[in-house]
Amino acid sequence: MHITLDPTTATDVVTGIRFPEGNRWHDGRLWYADMHTGEVFSIDPATIDAPRLEASVDGQSSGLGWLGDGRLVVSAMESRTIVAVELDGSQGVFADLSGIESSLVNDLVVDDVTGRTYIGAFGYDLYGGEELRPGPLYVVEPDGAVRLAADGLVFPNSANVLPGTRTLVVSETWGGRLTAFDIQADGSLTGRREWAVLPQGVTPDGSTVDAEGAVWVCSVDTGEFLRVVEGGEVTDRIDAPGRCAVDCALGGPDGRTLYLATADSYDPATTARTRAGRISAVRVTVPGP
Repeated sequence: MHITLDPTTATDVVTGIRFPEGNRWHDGRLWYADMHTGEVFSIDPATIDAPRLEASVDGQSSGLGWLGDGRLVVSAMESRTIVAVELDGSQGVFADLSGIESSLVNDLVVDDVTGRTYIGAFGYDLYGGEELRPGPLYVVEPDGAVRLAADGLVFPNSANVLPGTRTLVVSETWGGRLTAFDIQADGSLTGRREWAVLPQGVTPDGSTVDAEGAVWVCSVDTGEFLRVVEGGEVTDRIDAPGRCAVDCALGGPDGRTLYLATADSYDPATTARTRAGRISAVRVTVPGP
């Protein structure tokens, strides 16, 4: 499949937001963070009712996940914490990385097998114009204890546990590659290796995995969504001309709807003025896991 994202190929599910991040399909609803407002929403795409506000954090919000006890966790980027939303709607800090990490924390994934959370950090001050430095990936225990899992990643971003494996695949945005690790019983990461080198210029941001273990990855700078298999072959491509391809998620009743998050810029000053972010839906062949 190679299509261009436009009204003839896709259906808009969410519009008028600033920078849609953290796309997840959970309990029959599409969940997403509007990163530049710090808000988290969910929506039932079948009804296209108004999005439901689920949480709000100070500063920017990014990755979303669910702990084994059902609590939603949100990456609160600027406070360098992970916020947990209790079942009654109250919020509190689940994990505090501010004492060990000075850069903004980024996307996260919860390992459904162990309940551990993996979260990356920028590694440098992107918005302040600081020179690029590699960043870390942390592992958070179910009780909120944090430790370093890996270092030296070139802007660690989204991550996925490949279905039926103990393999974690992480996007390195400015590295132009997907990197894999073996997840050990204690949550440590070993066996670091290059899972896929992406085409020249591709800057992998958000991603999602399908039932065949392929990764749909978004290229924020080149405005495209690529389905990539281990080794780097691109099997499918969706172009979003003039847009930042930010995040994606597989969901819907049969798992074959791919939700694609785009924005006109990743500059907060621009998105505050334009509010041109949106999430669109296309149909694909291989469902989510």
